[in-house]
Amino acid sequence: MNRSELLGNLRNEQDKIWDIIIVGGGATGLGVALDSVTRGYKTLLLEQADFASGTSSRSTKLVHGGVRYLAKGDLWLVMEALHERGLMLKNAPHLTSNQEFVIPLYSLFDVLQYWFGLKFYDILSGRLSLGKSYYINKEKTLERLPNLKAEGLKGGIVYHDGQFDDSRMAISLAEESIKRGAVVLNYFKVNSLVKNEKGKITGVNAMELVSGEEFILSAKVVINATGVFADQITKMDEPLSEASIRPSQGIHLVLDRSFLRSNSAIMIPKTEDGRVLFAIPWYNEVVVGTTDTPLDEISLEPKALDQEIDFILRTADAYLMNAPKREDILSIFAGLRPLAANPSNPGATKEVSRRHKISLSTSGLLSVIGGKWTTYRRMAEETIDKAIKAGLLQKRKCLTNHLPLADAGFTSQGGRLGIYGSGYKEIEQIMAEEPAAGLLIHKDLPYTKAEILWICRNEMPVNIDDVLSRRTRATLLNARASNESAPEVARIMADTLGFDSTWQFSQIKAFNDLIIKYL
Repeated sequence: MNRSELLGNLRNEQDKIWDIIIVGGGATGLGVALDSVTRGYKTLLLEQADFASGTSSRSTKLVHGGVRYLAKGDLWLVMEALHERGLMLKNAPHLTSNQEFVIPLYSLFDVLQYWFGLKFYDILSGRLSLGKSYYINKEKTLERLPNLKAEGLKGGIVYHDGQFDDSRMAISLAEESIKRGAVVLNYFKVNSLVKNEKGKITGVNAMELVSGEEFILSAKVVINATGVFADQITKMDEPLSEASIRPSQGIHLVLDRSFLRSNSAIMIPKTEDGRVLFAIPWYNEVVVGTTDTPLDEISLEPKALDQEIDFILRTADAYLMNAPKREDILSIFAGLRPLAANPSNPGATKEVSRRHKISLSTSGLLSVIGGKWTTYRRMAEETIDKAIKAGLLQKRKCLTNHLPLADAGFTSQGGRLGIYGSGYKEIEQIMAEEPAAGLLIHKDLPYTKAEILWICRNEMPVNIDDVLSRRTRATLLNARASNESAPEVARIMADTLGFDSTWQFSQIKAFNDLIIKYL
């Protein structure tokens, strides 16, 4: 992916009428872009920040049907998500994996309840099942989870779900879309919608934020896929429209692997706020979360609240013998869920279904809100199908069901570098030609200088945060180590992309200011 080339192509084709302009470069928008371009539509995606810079890089890292939605009786959502889970693991083997979970249970009633529930979960998985659930006694539960408190423990239920790297998945979707002919650009903000004399939307006014250059871009369909910011785009269309999003904040803590001491993940089924809590091994650390805090204001960089951090630590302390303290946290990240508002209960968040909603305004703005990463592909398919049914696009068949996101020649030989798909071969070549490039950017992070160099050449990073938070996951894995590595990353970026020392200084300062939210 070459940002300068894509921007040049857009600049040279300003008179072009796109079939689809997508506003938003998170899971939903990028999924729509890939669905659109594979159907043969002329596709343009514009993201105001970096790809997946908001909610889509701050998930619990699960590809799952949603056990708690099963308990709420939302069978359709669970069935849909389990089907999509299976497709994602087949289509993106370099970024997904089959993860074993153990639910520790402290009453016989819970043993029976979750045994029956997870058996039903297995049935709903069908032929795309990742493994059957089963009961294990107290001793075997403690063998799998040696840091678990034993007092009162009756046993556990083992089940399987998927795990993935969310922002790497977003980059993979962007890359595949560009390969197939789409123009996909980050740091490109839509400021207003363009309408004709009949009040129908015909395009957007947008600005490339690095240079400040303005563009007027035309399209048959404009799709609002901006997640928690969806209402801002809707109000460009209909200023008096009611809110369609009820944002909810969820945070995660990242801890040293010693607090889990297991390859199995824990799912705690009951917490004081009615949610479930996960502790999941991820890139040799442990991700613990999440919370559910209704918010009235949204931002690109949400910050965890003290009460949210305390809640996770308090819940962990109730279940773990060696429980984490505030000083044990390696990183804290917060994300905002773009929940579709419930008119009958506007204050609700955890009660709101994660089922997505698609709407078409009288002026032609197509909006998709809600949903979750697991169902991104289905959301995209239904969004394009909605445009077709409305007569805005020529009918063409969806092709993403079995569309690989890694090159056909990809194998597991890439090891840890497999997250870059077939790019791992180029990274290994860089290290072979320049041994110093094989050195780590920081002793407490797994990433090499060669990876940073390859990312700069191939994945359109604009700033340090793009590299450390989303192309790699350094910021999420260890915030302090990431901050200490920022000068070296800035140097590599400057050398590769042609920036001067002033740029390096400003970038390091900006990242220093940003990292505070992760500590």
